[in-house]
Amino acid sequence: MARRPIALVTAAVLFLEAPGIVALNAVMARFVEVQSMSLDGLDPDAMVAGTWVLGIVSGLLLALCGTVALLAGVRDKRPGRAGRALLIGCAVVHGVLGAVTVGLIGWGAFAFMTVVLGLVVLTLVAYGKGAEAPETPGSPEAGTPDGAPAPA
Repeated sequence: MARRPIALVTAAVLFLEAPGIVALNAVMARFVEVQSMSLDGLDPDAMVAGTWVLGIVSGLLLALCGTVALLAGVRDKRPGRAGRALLIGCAVVHGVLGAVTVGLIGWGAFAFMTVVLGLVVLTLVAYGKGAEAPETPGSPEAGTPDGAPAPA
């Protein structure tokens, strides 16, 4: 299985999505600010600040998920426990947001979220527990130092 390219493509998509989510939240914050919107009497300035914080934190988390996928692809090793948990959380969020975007934005956004979800899950599966790096001849794990199979 070509797991390196999968992890590298996943990282690239997450790195491209990170500034996109920040920009999307910046647009929403601008709308809230210009129209002085409020939810049940909340201060509009607090709503603007909250939208900015959500966008920046979401962008940073997406970049962090992209870094985990990039390191997995470059090292060709499965991520550690924290990295896997981060990627699982990223997959869950993309699944939930994908379901929500169908009604709010449309099928194109749903398709994008589903593709990202698929890439993250594929990266997790490709670097799963049983998918360790293949042994190379001559390595200590391959048997004898000259690459011959170890006696049974």
